Amino acid sequence: MNAANPDFTGVTATPERLKFDEAALARYMEAHVEGFKGPLTVEKFKGGQSNPTYLLTTPARRYVLRRKPPGKLLPSAHAVEREYRVMSALGPLGFPVPRTFANCEDDSVIGTAFFIMDFVDGRIFWDASLPAVAPEGRRALFMELVDVMAALHTTDYRKAGLEDFGKPGNYFARQIDRWGKQYAAARTADIPAMDRLIEWLPANIPADDATSIVHGDFRFDNVIFDKTAPKARAVLDWELSTLGHPLADFTYFLMVWHFPPTIRGGLAGLDLKALGIPSLDEAAQRYCEKTGRQSLADFDYCLAYNMFRLASIAQGVYARALAGNASSPEGIKMGESVPPLAAMAWSYAEKAGAR
Repeated sequence: MNAANPDFTGVTATPERLKFDEAALARYMEAHVEGFKGPLTVEKFKGGQSNPTYLLTTPARRYVLRRKPPGKLLPSAHAVEREYRVMSALGPLGFPVPRTFANCEDDSVIGTAFFIMDFVDGRIFWDASLPAVAPEGRRALFMELVDVMAALHTTDYRKAGLEDFGKPGNYFARQIDRWGKQYAAARTADIPAMDRLIEWLPANIPADDATSIVHGDFRFDNVIFDKTAPKARAVLDWELSTLGHPLADFTYFLMVWHFPPTIRGGLAGLDLKALGIPSLDEAAQRYCEKTGRQSLADFDYCLAYNMFRLASIAQGVYARALAGNASSPEGIKMGESVPPLAAMAWSYAEKAGAR
């Protein structure tokens, strides 16, 4: 893993509020995970703002456990069973995801629902400027991510058995309604830009109504790369995946070109040519070539929507942190990002015609 961010990289002892009965887990794995043999050691990954994630080590192999957090949760949030389902469907089609072993929705085992997947070793990059990579190696990593997104969006969701994984069509309207409600449930202060977006976005939805499998949070730090090659070995964190609009998903990834380095390791203001990083236009062209699209229509609207959505997610993490239920102590810092994200979202809404 990339050592550039010690706050998120690696594992640590499980904090008291996120501990569970490890002996009960071992008994469950003996019964439900083929080839499992203890003893079992449990450590918590430092990263993961939403669903607590643990490294499970046995003498023979390593696994990863992902669970719902304890405490009162927002409606429809932390859908670990959906993560398990989509990864289990995509893996046999050759899409890069970890192998899944078991899904447990019985809260009595460790206190919350969870699933178990394979541990995939490799590199995770927390900063999109890729400081740990030589400039000549950066372009290939970016283009690999674009190619992986294109592969996801051109996967036949019916062939994958995911025809009921979401509702085809009307994606923007449903998502805006969902995240508006999530924001309202987690609201801690007045942010006028969020109120304006909640009013403007549903009234200006693009006419294009394509449907594909969407990841929902596709970015560098949710992908494990091969240790030496620019090849994605596993896409992680499918909590927000559903059937949705591919351009909503892809423009979410493209936000990194619009964010400054202070927001999620963004690229705005950097000399991309000197860094060996493709321009936004080059990434968009590659995606269009791989998917057969002619252009990225309604680009400013999609950016406004995605920044609004990200602000709503950050507000939810912050509210959980205030309540003591966040997976990581970094959650309390998320509250600081909501007003600037909302302001940036509204600036793109204005570019798309908002007044």
